[in-house]
Amino acid sequence: MEKAKISASQLFILMVLFELGSALLVPLAIRAKQDAWLAILIGMLGSFVLFLVYHKLYTYYPNLLPTEYMQKILGKVLGTVLAFVYILYFMYDASRVLRDFGEMLLTFAYPDTPLFIANALLMLVIIYTIRKGIEVIARSGELLFIFMYVLAVAGFILIISSGLIEVKNLQPVLEKGMLTPLKTALSETLYFPFTEAIVFTMVLPYLNDSKKAKVTMLCATGLSGINLVITMLINISVLGVNLTARSQFPLLSTVASIQVANFLERLDVFFMLAMVIGIFFKVTILFYAATIGTANLFKVKAPSMLAYPLGIVILFLSVTIASNFQEHLHEGLYIAKFFLHIPLFTIIPPILLFIAFLKKRTNYGGENV
Repeated sequence: MEKAKISASQLFILMVLFELGSALLVPLAIRAKQDAWLAILIGMLGSFVLFLVYHKLYTYYPNLLPTEYMQKILGKVLGTVLAFVYILYFMYDASRVLRDFGEMLLTFAYPDTPLFIANALLMLVIIYTIRKGIEVIARSGELLFIFMYVLAVAGFILIISSGLIEVKNLQPVLEKGMLTPLKTALSETLYFPFTEAIVFTMVLPYLNDSKKAKVTMLCATGLSGINLVITMLINISVLGVNLTARSQFPLLSTVASIQVANFLERLDVFFMLAMVIGIFFKVTILFYAATIGTANLFKVKAPSMLAYPLGIVILFLSVTIASNFQEHLHEGLYIAKFFLHIPLFTIIPPILLFIAFLKKRTNYGGENV
C-alpha cells in the first residue's frame, strides 16, 4: 500500500465525481420513459444495502486492501484468483469509460480525429496523475469539484431562463405502474453508476478516520443520485421522452438548446468541461484501484511503475472492445451486466461477508474457550 491518507471530505468528493462521471453522458434509465428519475432513485436506495455490505467487510479488515482480505477469507489460491478478476474488471471498466470520452469528443468537436488519439491524450494525463498517488488525486478532486458544480448551477439557471422546461413531458407519472421503474432499477441503475463504486473498497484503507467511512459513502451516493435525478428530469422535460431516448448524449442536446435573449447560445462547452472532469476522475480511480491491486497481488514495491504498462493496456482495450458506439452501449447494458456486474457487485461481496463473519465468530469462540 501507498503511505498516504485522505480525509472523509476528499473521499466524499471523489465518490460524487466518480458516480456522476459517465452517467451524465447517457440517457440513464430511459427504458422507464418519463419515470426514469424514479428508476434512478430506486437504484440509489438499493445500492445503500450493498454499500453496507462493502463497508462491513472493510470494518473486518480496515488496514487491508480487498486483494489481501479476499485471500484471508477464501484462502491463498481462490482469493488470489478472485482478486485478479476484480483487477481485470477495474481495467475493463476504465477502458469502457475512456471509450465514452473518446466517442463524446469525436461527436462534439473532432469528427476527423482518430479515436485512439483522443483517448491517448486523456490517458497521458491520467497516467501522470496515477504516478503522483492518491493524495494528489484527492486534492485535484477538491479543486475541480467546485468548478464542476459552478458549471452545473450556471447551466441549470440558463435552462430555466431560456424557458425550455415543459413539465407536461414528465407526465403521466407511473403510466404503466411501479413495475417498469422497478425493473429498470434492478437491471440497470443499481449497477450503473451506483454499485460501480465498489472500486472505493480499494481506497477506504487510505481514509484517515475509518469511523466516517459509512456515512461518507452513503451521503456521496445520495448526492450523486439526486444530481442524476435532476439531470434526467431536465433532459426529459426539455427534449421529451422520445428525443431523449434517441439522443446519444441527451445532456449535450439539452445544453445546446439554451438560448437567452439571442445572445447566450451554443453553450456546449459547459457540457464538455463537466464531462471531461467527471470522466477523468472515473477512469483515474478505476485505473488507480487496478494499479495498487496489481502491485499488492504481485508484490511490486513501486506501484507507480505499473502506471505505464497498465495504462497502455487500458488505452488499447478502449479502442478494441467494440467496433462502434452502439455495440459499445449494448455490451455495457446487457453483456457486462450479466457476466460482470451482477456477480461482482451483488453476489460475491455478500458471500465474502458471510464467510468472514463465520471465521470471525469461530476465532472469537476459540479465544473464549
